[in-house]
Amino acid sequence: MKDTDSKLHERCYTSPFYEEYLLKLVEYNKTGEGTTLEKLEAFAKYVPKTSLAKFLAKYELFKKILDIQGVIVECGVYCGGGLMSWAQLSSILEPMNHQRRIIGFDTFTGFPEITKEDIVENSPLNIKEGMMSSRAVEDIRKGIEIYDLGRFMNHIPKVSIVVGDIKETAPKYIEDNSHLIISLLYIDTDLHAPAIAALRNFRSRMPKGAIVAFDEANVPFWPGETQALEDYFGIKNYKINRNLFGTALSYIILD
Repeated sequence: MKDTDSKLHERCYTSPFYEEYLLKLVEYNKTGEGTTLEKLEAFAKYVPKTSLAKFLAKYELFKKILDIQGVIVECGVYCGGGLMSWAQLSSILEPMNHQRRIIGFDTFTGFPEITKEDIVENSPLNIKEGMMSSRAVEDIRKGIEIYDLGRFMNHIPKVSIVVGDIKETAPKYIEDNSHLIISLLYIDTDLHAPAIAALRNFRSRMPKGAIVAFDEANVPFWPGETQALEDYFGIKNYKINRNLFGTALSYIILD
């Protein structure tokens, strides 16, 4: 694998055949016919099917909160693909809803700590501090700026990011935003400690019918989120729903 594609091993465990598929897509993006805009418009040719599936999974989740008041909080932003998926879906499905803000929390410097709840024996993943670093803060802000140019009611801020360890930034954000209501809490922290911090800080701001989603629940080599689900909710106490498009995506509808 090239250095530029080494992140593949940080996020998932894949077969050599799928790695080859991804690398060929990367090359195809560079050499395919058409201008950059034409490629963007024909994005289905160039995007991994797993990425399309993730977008569809988010679409299905979004539909379930259309009549629930509140913002979307994503914990674990990485390069901003998920964050901007929520933003695009809001612009498409509810262009007049200026209260559906999208807020992303991330260190952007990778995992701040690894705890015992995150460790699996004989794991092929070398989970360590600093892993999943994107350092994409300014790039995401630029993406938000461009996104605002194409949306309705763009004089009202829609998307924001909060930089730092969520154990510190979440309580501070709530203190500074006492009006906060959350319709969807999307936990994609991979690890136990930040997932627990998100649940402890944000759950009290979520009404009945709101959704708590876990991106890595029941994933063998990322046990932290599942343990956070068990520690906070108790797995046997809730119906844990799965998504048709996102096989690892689980969610709870609060009642």
